[in-house]
Amino acid sequence: MRGRAIPNMQKLLAASRRAGIEVIYTVIASLTQDGRDLSLDYKISNMFCTKDSRDAQVLDEVAPQGDEIVLTKTSSSVFISTNIHYILGNLGIKQLIIAGALTDQCVDSAVRDACDLGYLVTVPTDACATQSRVRHENSLANNSGYCRQITTQALLAEIASLG
Repeated sequence: MRGRAIPNMQKLLAASRRAGIEVIYTVIASLTQDGRDLSLDYKISNMFCTKDSRDAQVLDEVAPQGDEIVLTKTSSSVFISTNIHYILGNLGIKQLIIAGALTDQCVDSAVRDACDLGYLVTVPTDACATQSRVRHENSLANNSGYCRQITTQALLAEIASLG
């Protein structure tokens, strides 16, 4: 994560901001103090942190700037437990770049749901991470039909060509 994914996320964030591409973050957190609003998966796996805890914040290395949107989600899929689909519609966004952690949970859920909702999705494969290389590669293989997968370097070149 820190050696590969975060440096690539930083490059993508900088390029996206320069190109005027909207940057939206998601964090996992309970909206209640006791976690009663969390998904069953998060309850079973004891994935619990409140929205004001350090664990519910974006990592400092890739922190939001200005008025970038940060959505709190209570399930693996941002499309299930937030109003992101509504927000993206208001912003006129039809194409998404999805990066982050965990490749085989939150990223995978977001990719599949976004595709099913009609978004064109790109995943920079080296700007995502999970607990092992095998899990990362298996997840990418499983969701390859739902998104375009390219390297950060290739995506940076595409973004640079926009301006």
